[in-house]
Amino acid sequence: MKICITGGAGFIGSNIAEHYIKLGHEVVIIDNLALGFRQNIPDGAKFYHIDINDEEIHDIFKKEKFDIVNHHAALMSVRYSVSMPLEDARTNILGSINLLEASKNSGVKKFIFSSFAGTVYGEQDVFPCDENHPNRPVSPYGVSKLSTEKYIEYYNTLYDMDFVIFRYTNVYGRRQNPLGEAGVVAIFALKMLNNQPTYITGDGSITRDYVYIDDILSAHELALNDNVKGIFNIATGIETDLNHIFDKLANLTNYKLPKVYTPPKLGEQKRSVCTADKFKNLTGWQPLTMLDEGLPKTVEFYKSYNAK
Repeated sequence: MKICITGGAGFIGSNIAEHYIKLGHEVVIIDNLALGFRQNIPDGAKFYHIDINDEEIHDIFKKEKFDIVNHHAALMSVRYSVSMPLEDARTNILGSINLLEASKNSGVKKFIFSSFAGTVYGEQDVFPCDENHPNRPVSPYGVSKLSTEKYIEYYNTLYDMDFVIFRYTNVYGRRQNPLGEAGVVAIFALKMLNNQPTYITGDGSITRDYVYIDDILSAHELALNDNVKGIFNIATGIETDLNHIFDKLANLTNYKLPKVYTPPKLGEQKRSVCTADKFKNLTGWQPLTMLDEGLPKTVEFYKSYNAK
């Protein structure tokens, strides 16, 4: 199949692109390199350096005639969205609509979208929660993800465009950007390897459900199947707090500096953990890499990252 991956120079998108190429698919990456890196683009992928809001997107779609669009391009910081909600909406909502219009007009068969469970559900009532949990975003980023989900459902209703919406919990692993605000495992790992102060939000009791990148790749492989359609959590169902992540990484990196706590950030929920039973029951998918295996792999990657 011919697959377009937006945001394919970023953390998750580049790993998916590499995986799809190994499976024998033709991959075209669209990325403006605002958050992605050219060196992440795998060999064998065609690359367009362009923003998803650009009108030229429509010409690219008509020329390439994609079978599937895998949409990961986004402004992905909760904190940035709180300070810059208009910019967040322009990219994450209007850019997504531009892609959906181009997909509709060029005959795309399926639209796969990366949403994020914690930002869409907001503060949870049930732990872990499933896809039927009320949607109460507490940041513009969460609002933009939920809005895009609704637009995707609209295009399915009117134009019969199949879709898969993956609501990830916290994804971590190789190629996650350790220099931004998001991606606590990558940020902690690199700071600890460099023996720099490492800051913990709040009192360290904030919890997340951490999913390793390889388990995301297996989900996206299954998403290519014709019978896989709908909205699915991709999660482990295991809740882990920041203090525990700090302690695990400190042990792996031989980090000796004390914990430093900072005030909680606006727009970030306190607890997030989800069940992926819906996707497991349909496809047999399950997370295979738990933190005790995934964290050492991630630290080894950032050792090599540090050496560059």
